[in-house]
Amino acid sequence: MVPVQVTPIQVRPTQVRPTQVRPTQVRPTQVTALAGAGLRDDSLYLNRELSWLDFNARVLALASDDSVALLERIKFCAIFSSNLDEFFEVRVAGLKDQQAAGVVARSLDGRRPHQQLQAISAAVATLVNAQAELLNTVLLPALAERDIDITSWEALESETQNSLRTIFDENIFPVLTPLAVDPGHPFPYISNLSLNLAAVVRDLTTGERRFARVKVPPLLSRFVDSGDGRRLLPLELLIAAELSALFPGMVIEGSYPFRVTRNADLTVAEGEADDLLAAVEMELRRRRFGRAVRLEVVSGMPDEVLALLREELELEHDDVTIVDGLIDLSGLWALYRHDRPELKDEPWVPVTRPPLAPVSGDDTDLFAAMARGDVLVHHPYDSFTSSVERFIRQSALDPHVLTIKMTLYRTSGDSPVVRALIDAAERGTQVAVLVELKARFDEQANIAWARALEEAGVHVAYGVVGLKTHTKVAMVVRSEAEGLRRYCHVATGNYNSSTARMYEDIGLFSADRALGSDLTKLFNSLTGFARPGAYERLITAPTDMRGRMIELIDAEAPTDSRGPGRIVLKLNSLVDQPVIEALYRASNAGVSIDLIVRGVCCLRPGVVGLSENIRVRSIVGRFLEHSRIYHFANGDGDGKPVWLIGSADMMPRNLDRRVEALVPIIDASAQQELREIIDVQLADDVLAWVLGPDASWTRCRQADPEHPVDSQRELQQRTLMRAAAKVTA
Repeated sequence: MVPVQVTPIQVRPTQVRPTQVRPTQVRPTQVTALAGAGLRDDSLYLNRELSWLDFNARVLALASDDSVALLERIKFCAIFSSNLDEFFEVRVAGLKDQQAAGVVARSLDGRRPHQQLQAISAAVATLVNAQAELLNTVLLPALAERDIDITSWEALESETQNSLRTIFDENIFPVLTPLAVDPGHPFPYISNLSLNLAAVVRDLTTGERRFARVKVPPLLSRFVDSGDGRRLLPLELLIAAELSALFPGMVIEGSYPFRVTRNADLTVAEGEADDLLAAVEMELRRRRFGRAVRLEVVSGMPDEVLALLREELELEHDDVTIVDGLIDLSGLWALYRHDRPELKDEPWVPVTRPPLAPVSGDDTDLFAAMARGDVLVHHPYDSFTSSVERFIRQSALDPHVLTIKMTLYRTSGDSPVVRALIDAAERGTQVAVLVELKARFDEQANIAWARALEEAGVHVAYGVVGLKTHTKVAMVVRSEAEGLRRYCHVATGNYNSSTARMYEDIGLFSADRALGSDLTKLFNSLTGFARPGAYERLITAPTDMRGRMIELIDAEAPTDSRGPGRIVLKLNSLVDQPVIEALYRASNAGVSIDLIVRGVCCLRPGVVGLSENIRVRSIVGRFLEHSRIYHFANGDGDGKPVWLIGSADMMPRNLDRRVEALVPIIDASAQQELREIIDVQLADDVLAWVLGPDASWTRCRQADPEHPVDSQRELQQRTLMRAAAKVTA
C-alpha cells in the first residue's frame, strides 16, 4: 500500500502581541539595577508562593476565555478552587507554622513568613473576587440560557418549593445534626473543607439569641434538581430554607454558609517510627484535627457571627476570605458531569503508538517491540492503556518473566497496574514494589494498595528513610534463549490510568542493557541497604542530580571551538537557587535559554546584564502539562546534544529530599520527537503565557489570528497522522 504522506502543520516562530495580566502584585523592583547585583541578591528572584498564585490565575483565565466550551470553563473554575484549597492546606499552613515557631528565615526574594502571608492574603482576595464575578455575571447566566440554571429558593414557585420540602424531609433531614453553642454545648469541631451553615436563632420564650452550626452532608449531591430537569438548587440553600425543622420553637434570624481549611500536611518522624505504615496511618488520623488556616464566608455574614467564628477557630482578619456568591466551588464538578457533550471539548481518544500497535489483529508482543529499539510514548496523545498497562499485564501473564519491579507514587482507585501485579504474584512471579506512603493526599489509597499487594505475596517496601520515592520506573526481568534480559520503563508521570487521560507525560520503553543495569542498582538501593555507586545512564537525586544539571548548564557556555550554547528546560517548577544561578551565568555567557515552566518560576527573565538571553513561558490548557524534558545542545561540551526526561523538577525538595531519576534519550528518532514537542510548545500562541522581568505574566497573542498555534491541538493532529501513516504503510 502507498504510505500516507504525513505533513504536520508548519510551526512558525512565535510573534507575541501581549495582553497585560498582573495576577499578583510583586514588590516594586528596579529591574535595570539588577545587572550589577550579586547572584545572591534577593531582588533577582521571584516569590515561590506568589508565583504559584500566578499559575492558578492562568487556570482561572481559561475559565474566562469565551473560546473554551462552557462546561470546560466551569471545570476550570472547579480546578482553580481545588488548587487553592491544597495551597492553603500545605503552603499557607507551612508558612503559619514558621510564623508560630518564630522562624526568621527569608524566602528567595527576601520575605519573612508574615510578609508572605500578607501578600498571599491580598492576592487571594483579588483572585477569589475575580472568580465570583466571572461566575455570577458570565458563566452561571450562560448556563441558565442552556437549561442548567443554578437557582435560589426565592425564585422557585410554591408548588416546586413544596416538592423540595418533601425531598428534604425524606432524604436530607434524617442525616442533619444541628450543633448548638452555649455554656452546655462547646463550639463544635469543624472538619477540613466541610461546607457548613452558621445559624442564628432566637428563643420565642426567652428572646435569647443563639448560634448553631449545621454541617452540609458531604455525601449528598451538591445540587438538588427542582423537578424540571433544568433548575438546580444548591443543597445548602435548601437546608437553609428548612432550618425551622431543625429548631422547632425558634425563630430563624439568619443562616450563612462558611467553610474552614485546615493544615493537612503530613509529617512523619521516620527516624522515630519503627513501623512507617503505622506511623502514616496515625498521621492521617491527626490530619483531621490540623490547625485552621482559612475561613471562607459569604458576603453579608453579620460581624458578630464572623467574629465568633474567627475567635473559636483562632484566625486573624487576613485569614478570612469573603465570597460574593457560592462557596466551596470545587462542587462545580457536579455541574461539569452533566451529560451535555455539546458544552464540552470533543472527546480525545488516545492512539496506540505505532511500534506497539497490533498487526493483522494480533496483539503485539511488547517485549519484541522493545528489543527492536527504544519506544517513546507521549500521553495522553498516546494510549496509556495500550502501552504502560499492557506492558505490566503482559509481564504478569508471561511464563518467561521472572521478576517485576516498580515504584508506585500515585495510583487510580481501581488500578489495572496494581491488579496485574497481584495476578503476577499469585501466578508465582517474583514481584517487588516500592509504595510511597507519603504521596500527599494519596496516602490512604496507597496504604490500601500496599496491604493488598502484601496479602498477594508481593514484596512491598516503603522506600528510603527520610526521602520520598518520587521516581516513576519499572523493570521486568525475562528469561530468553540468549539469557536474562531486562525490559525497562522510565516515565515523567504516575502509574495512574485516571490522570493519564488528563496529564501530559512522557515515558520511555527500553531494553537497553546499561539502563537495565542502572535500574537494578536503583531498585536494590530502594528495597535493601545497597549503595548504588555510579550509574552509567541515570542521573539521580539526592546524590548527584543538582551537580550534574549545573555541570550541563555550565558546559553550554560558548568557546572558540563551538558557537553559542542552547538550553531548553520543560518542567513544572523552577525554584532551586543554585540551578537558577547557573542559568543566570549561562545567560551572561551568551547561551540561548528557553524555559517552559507550567507552574512556579522563581527566575527573573529578560533583565539586561543578567538574564536577557532567558525566555520563560507557561502552557496552560486542556491537558495538564506534566512532563519534564531537559535539553542541552552541547551536552558535556563535546557537541553531542543531551536529552533527558524524568520525574524531577528543579526544586530543593526534588533535589535534596526525594529519590528521583532522569534518563537520557539516546535513540535519534526519539530525540527528534522530543525536539518536535519543544518546538511546537515554543511556537504556541494560544495557550502560552510569557513571564516578564517585572514578574508579570502576559498572554501570547499572534499577530496573524488566522493561523494560531495551539500546541495541544497540534500534538493531537500529529499523533493522528502518525497512526494513519502506520495503518496505510
